[in-house]
Amino acid sequence: MSEKVAVSKVVAQAESGSVLAKLVVFALSLGIAPISSYFLSRDYLWNGNTIYAAITAIVSANLVLVAYIIESVREESRLNARETPQKAETKKDR
Repeated sequence: MSEKVAVSKVVAQAESGSVLAKLVVFALSLGIAPISSYFLSRDYLWNGNTIYAAITAIVSANLVLVAYIIESVREESRLNARETPQKAETKKDR
C-alpha cells in the first residue's frame, strides 16, 4: 500500500512541473559551471596553470551538487509540512 502512496506523491510532484524545472536548471548548471570555471580561471585567475583550473572546476561542480541536495531536502521538508498540519496538543497527548 505504501508503494502506491509513494508513486502517487511522485506523480503529483511531477505534474506540478517545479520539480522538473529545478532538475533541468541544476543539470544545465552542472554542465556549464565547471567548464566555464575551468576556462575562466585558467585564463584570468591562475595564468595558464591547468592543475589549479581543474581543481576550480571540481569545486564548482561539487558546489552545484551540494546546492541541489540542499534544495531537494528543503523541498521535501516543505512538502511534509504542508501534508501534515499541526494539531493542538491536548492533555491526553502529553
